[in-house]
Amino acid sequence: MFRVHDAPQETRRQTPNRRPLLTVGLMPLAPQIVGSGFNIAYNVGIVVPMMTAAQKSAFDITLIVFNAIAFPAGIAAWVALVASLARPTRILRGGGELPEAEMARYRRRVVNLPWTGSAIAAAMWFLCIPVFVTTVLLADKADARFIVTHLTVSFFVSGLIAVVQSFFLVEIYTQRRLFPVFFRGVRADAIPGAWALSLSGRGWLVMLAIGVAPILSLLLIILASKNADSGTILVSLIAGGVGILFGVLNTLLLHQLVVEPIQRLRTAVQRVARGDFSHRIDLVRADEFGELIWEMNRMIGELADKQRLQESFGSHVGRRAMERILASDPGLSGTEREITVLFVDIRNFTRRCAGSTPGAIVSMLNTFLSEMVEVVEDVHGGMINKFLGDGFMALFGADGTPPDHAAAALRAGREMLARLGGLNERVTADGHEPIAIGVGIHTGAAIVGSIGSRHRLEYT
Repeated sequence: MFRVHDAPQETRRQTPNRRPLLTVGLMPLAPQIVGSGFNIAYNVGIVVPMMTAAQKSAFDITLIVFNAIAFPAGIAAWVALVASLARPTRILRGGGELPEAEMARYRRRVVNLPWTGSAIAAAMWFLCIPVFVTTVLLADKADARFIVTHLTVSFFVSGLIAVVQSFFLVEIYTQRRLFPVFFRGVRADAIPGAWALSLSGRGWLVMLAIGVAPILSLLLIILASKNADSGTILVSLIAGGVGILFGVLNTLLLHQLVVEPIQRLRTAVQRVARGDFSHRIDLVRADEFGELIWEMNRMIGELADKQRLQESFGSHVGRRAMERILASDPGLSGTEREITVLFVDIRNFTRRCAGSTPGAIVSMLNTFLSEMVEVVEDVHGGMINKFLGDGFMALFGADGTPPDHAAAALRAGREMLARLGGLNERVTADGHEPIAIGVGIHTGAAIVGSIGSRHRLEYT
């Protein structure tokens, strides 16, 4: 189940609107008005004057019938889509919860809302082309080429303007009003079945809406003009082709200048998230991306250094001690709690050292400690606090685990004695005398924390 608690102050500032669905639902209105305005101006100024009386009559009837059926159907579909999010929005904003499968479905619907809304708008606009062309030509086939061309341009350009602007407005306000409700603490880019428009796709869509479509409409107007001569048509085709070509080239340049560095940065972040600190972005820029790439490479280098430090630190103080220190305030403080302390030392260590070389003693200690540290930390949940020459001190319950710390320490001591037999077989095989150990266990209250000075601390 997913539960949304009271939003922090920053999140509340992002969603001041008390009716987020109303805001999102009204976003396509302005683009549709703009598209309709362009369509009306084009039809009244260019298309209608070219029509015969029969064509104009068919056009007017179709306009009334189509607007009375198709557009209300599209509006109803959009309203129903937005209204389907009312219940989950109300529940989540009120601190309620939803089943996991249902929540995933609503999140997918929210991310895809711009696409769905644009599909509804596109269906309404582009359906006009076959409907109006067919009805007008059935009424009278006079000037068929001009009628088909101009009606197609009229509805295509109008629809493209309305659909593209509707997409961007719905996307912006969905992210501002609905994402804080449905994606609190959850990645919106990792929802299965959801598809967000990429930066590259945005560039091509904008180029199509503000570059190709207007130029193409002007070309078609000239080509379909009854008074256009061959020279005018040729010049118009060359000018229009050059304009469209420059639009494509500028979009490709935008991809190289903006999309590529962002993709490089995303790749670097993904590799760092997987724990790979070896990657660097080999791209030099003099703009804001240059500063961002430089800082990203520097940050990755610092993270690599901290990772090496943490690994080295963990090897010296013990993994459990390292985790405890890093998770707490490393100041001169501590917490009183009941713990169990386990001491282990090797019997007659001084006499053993007197008869062996330093290298042999270190080798024997490493073999012994490797075996016993595994028993304490990996098997019974203790924490090696410090090595004491020929032994070590271990803590049980210092970090709250295991809860039965006294019994765990006792089990660890018994297993260490049991493993000593197999360990001595390896020691005696190397020509050394068997190892005998002493194990001391005590349970009681202790202060667990850091001790020392501000410049040198020990966790104990």
